[in-house]
Amino acid sequence: MFISPAFAESATDPAALMNSVQSFLPLILIFVIFYFLLIRPQQRRMKQHKAMLAAIRRGDKVVTTGGIIGTVAKVVSEQELSLEIAENVRVRVMRDMIANVLSRSEPAPGAESNDNRGGDKPEGTASGLKNLLTKK
Repeated sequence: MFISPAFAESATDPAALMNSVQSFLPLILIFVIFYFLLIRPQQRRMKQHKAMLAAIRRGDKVVTTGGIIGTVAKVVSEQELSLEIAENVRVRVMRDMIANVLSRSEPAPGAESNDNRGGDKPEGTASGLKNLLTKK
């Protein structure tokens, strides 16, 4: 009464189900390729940028997203920095608005960072492994 005869007679055919899965296969394949070529590299870049922002300290020369080049005069808080953009001219910027670190300052004498306990300059993974294996 409420169901049309065409729907009542159609049964789920396994071949029809397989055919519909095959029609979605190219779409799934495109999504997988899209993920590995675009999404993962972007996530990696974001992770590196966050690590760079977390490592900013006083004396580093930085570029803001607005193109202003300055030296970090003071770390005001976890979120905020004070940049010296000219002699006796300081601006406060949000840490997230730093686009790049141009040059790093040397750490203060006696102040060691947690990630550089060995005293060696941090290098790439292969160099670090080489140094680890050659130390006696």
